[in-house]
Amino acid sequence: MDQEKIGKFIASVRKEQNLTQEQLAEKLGITSKAVSKWECGKGLPDASIMMELCEILKITVNDLLSGEKIKQENYQKKLEENILDTIDYSNKKVLEKNKVIYEMILFFGLGLVFMAFTIYPTDSSWGSIHSIMGLLLSTFGFVNIKRDRTILRKCFLGISYFMIGFLFLLLLDFSNVILNKVAPRFSYLIQTTEDMILYKTPLCNVYRINRNTKNEYYIIDVKKEYTEDTVPITPFNRDKSGIESILPFQNPYIGNNSNTSLLVDHLPLSEYGYVLEIDSVNLVLTIDYHITDWYINENQYLEKSLLYNAVSLFVLIENVQKLTFNFSGNTYTVNRGQIEECYPHFKKIVLDGINQDNFNQYVEVKMNDNDFVEQTFTEIFIS
Repeated sequence: MDQEKIGKFIASVRKEQNLTQEQLAEKLGITSKAVSKWECGKGLPDASIMMELCEILKITVNDLLSGEKIKQENYQKKLEENILDTIDYSNKKVLEKNKVIYEMILFFGLGLVFMAFTIYPTDSSWGSIHSIMGLLLSTFGFVNIKRDRTILRKCFLGISYFMIGFLFLLLLDFSNVILNKVAPRFSYLIQTTEDMILYKTPLCNVYRINRNTKNEYYIIDVKKEYTEDTVPITPFNRDKSGIESILPFQNPYIGNNSNTSLLVDHLPLSEYGYVLEIDSVNLVLTIDYHITDWYINENQYLEKSLLYNAVSLFVLIENVQKLTFNFSGNTYTVNRGQIEECYPHFKKIVLDGINQDNFNQYVEVKMNDNDFVEQTFTEIFIS
């Protein structure tokens, strides 16, 4: 069906009837832009107004679809050709419309995946549900955009598209977990205990420890070498206060105010706010915390923090001789001699420099032993 030929024919017979585009449009109850579109060959009149248009222009529908006035002897033949052309044209329009619909479904599905990754928090199940729904929608749209695909080919393309898309989502989620240390969206098993949540994913295991507290931290186990019994668990934020994080602030002199402040800022209890006082003459470090000591002592958190802080400060600042921890309730003091004499295996921690493995074993891990904390704290601190 030659739209350009039909458009020129409409323009010609319109002029024969001494009608402008505006007048013809007014008679049909449409806009003049629609008439202009027909005459430019960019569209055809809708079937609902085709009969009325032919009456106004004094032509037959057969003439209109042929783009010329048909002679009587060719009328039947041309009518049959126009019927077939009309069916073919209608089919093409339906396919074009369907293609647009499937493209919209494809992009709507991708948009749903994007929103699932940006709106929902990583530990929300709705994020993974909506991203899978979006991937399924985009898969459906993708396999149906082209009409000439067989059922077998559609199945193959659909499965391939979904698997590649899901793998991409897994890799995107994995990258987010590694870079931002958050809970994964796609986990096939979630185990919850009193101290942590374990997320098992195809690419790694993620341990969320001290969940929903100020000291929450994540361990991303890519090699899957840990179990619930062997994963490093401390009452503190290990990412912030672990030996790997505080070791860069090692300094031989207490007088290095900036370095000492950064070190204290990474240690437990800093989350409550503090003021630092440094006595470079007597080699005394005083920390005034903005909280009452008994208020934060659930599950021996105060004792564990003071032990951990004292050992860390004496290990990392070589010349400091005395530490004082002030709270609005009590004051706790300790000197280097008490730590070296009373803290078990202290010498192994500083053997040949700072031994990180020994620090983890004799300080970090020991903070989970309530009996050890109670006994050692009593022997070392003067309250």
